[in-house]
Amino acid sequence: MERLINETDFFKLYSISEGVYAAIAKPGKGAWSNAGIVDLGDEIIVFDSLSTPSAGYELRRQAELITSKRVKYLINSHYHGDHVFGNQAFLDATIISTVITKKYFKERNKLQDLEIERKEMEKYLVSLKDQIESNTDEIIQSSLTNQYNEMSKVLADLPNLRLVLPKVLFEEKLIIEGSKRKVELYCFGGGHTPSDAIMFLPNEKIAFMGDLLTVNLHVPIHNPEVFYSILIKVKEMDINTFVPGHGNYGNKQLLKIMTSYLSYLIETSKEAIGRNLPLDSFLSHTTIPEQYREWNGINGVKGNLTKVYNFYCNTNK
Repeated sequence: MERLINETDFFKLYSISEGVYAAIAKPGKGAWSNAGIVDLGDEIIVFDSLSTPSAGYELRRQAELITSKRVKYLINSHYHGDHVFGNQAFLDATIISTVITKKYFKERNKLQDLEIERKEMEKYLVSLKDQIESNTDEIIQSSLTNQYNEMSKVLADLPNLRLVLPKVLFEEKLIIEGSKRKVELYCFGGGHTPSDAIMFLPNEKIAFMGDLLTVNLHVPIHNPEVFYSILIKVKEMDINTFVPGHGNYGNKQLLKIMTSYLSYLIETSKEAIGRNLPLDSFLSHTTIPEQYREWNGINGVKGNLTKVYNFYCNTNK
């Protein structure tokens, strides 16, 4: 059933079950993150809106083209710009998020005067370029280059960007019933951000995970303890196909790898704290497991080890 059905400038569109589609972002092209499209029967639900207005409009166009139906719902998995800056393409749809995601969206994603925003972004891009040129780590260099390319696309679309907030809010669970199928939205807490939602299709055993699941990426961590507990809860659900926030969709192995990664970060950091190792010494003497050395991320694995180490240090105070 899984097949590539279309390719746009921003993403590749796959049919992963009858009436269920995954839009997998092309690196550095302006989508930045993945999205989902589900045919509910009489209308469509879309999961996440990508990182630029242009990508968001193309996502909607493709959704309505392949289903011959209108988008009725848009889900924002969390507040980060690469998942919500395409919201304006869904202005007439019902945009849904958790209460906390809307709060952070409103507080963190603010647009100042266009000229000020443009100058700040250009300044950030210059700093990224400097880091790319000065960094000797090929993986970090590649990650910084992708960040530069993606942010350049956001800058190019900045004059068109309008922030559109979610209107319908939920806390822990929301069920949307269509004439053809139902979807279940869950929020088990905040692991990647203070609030992370997933979309589960019980009949198809498919989950759209947002950034609670990524592939070969040192995804930023808000709370490692909650993050790990969320993955354990997801593991107990009847899911066969996982669509991550970044990277290609896959089976339960993706969840297993992500859970092991979180476990590694937590256990390694706790052990160092238990031995009273200072952070600098911990980072310099830690041997990174081979399976994580090729992962992308502008701060690398040491960025997440630092985050998790500091989290448990502060927790123990």
